[in-house]
Amino acid sequence: MTRPHIICHMVMSVDGKVTGDFLFRPECAAASEIYYEINRELKCSGYICGRITMEGSFTGGYMPELTAYPPKTSRTDFIPETLTGFYAVAFDPSGRLGWKSNRIIDPDGDAGYDAAQIIEVLTEQADARYLSYLETMEIPYIFAGETELDVRLALFKLKKFFGCETLLLEGGSMINGAFQRADVIDELSLVVAPVVADRNDKPLFTDSTLSDYVLTKTETRCGTLVVSYQRKNSEEEPLCLKN
Repeated sequence: MTRPHIICHMVMSVDGKVTGDFLFRPECAAASEIYYEINRELKCSGYICGRITMEGSFTGGYMPELTAYPPKTSRTDFIPETLTGFYAVAFDPSGRLGWKSNRIIDPDGDAGYDAAQIIEVLTEQADARYLSYLETMEIPYIFAGETELDVRLALFKLKKFFGCETLLLEGGSMINGAFQRADVIDELSLVVAPVVADRNDKPLFTDSTLSDYVLTKTETRCGTLVVSYQRKNSEEEPLCLKN
């Protein structure tokens, strides 16, 4: 396969929501802990999140002053010589995430997240000064699309340049939806919290399309339902990288 195997791993409410205040209720605590346990058990090449999730979990809204960085005159992928093999992949179309390190610093030191090497996935819309900032920080970046992210191209590059074999897709709703529409989610790993979410909370996928999965596993942990599905049609089309 010319791309990594993708497992969408999420905590969700019984009505299929994945973001909202319900996640912080005591009734969701067991589901959240089980989610992190499974994350560590899977031992993947890394994890993928959208900009909003990365900002909420790790950067806290920080953004450097880009006037301090000279604009790059070319837009080519930046792959430093030192690669760790464990990655935090940020799908950040316009280049809006500010990092203070080229590694994730998890406040709890969770082995499923901590010390992952950051990779930025950008479109051609990213500020040329932001590219200089990333290079100064020694943060790898790749381009995948002109104005909108090309999920398949991004995944092709993640395997070709970084050797990613299996990656966890961990939201939010918009990036999950982009992957679902691209038909690249090979497995669903869902931890179902025993709560019904608010009507304004976000679903597992935004703007999803019809697709089929097969139930492969169900179990309960501490009274919480854990289910796994596999994509029914896993035929993979070859993708060629343009020079």
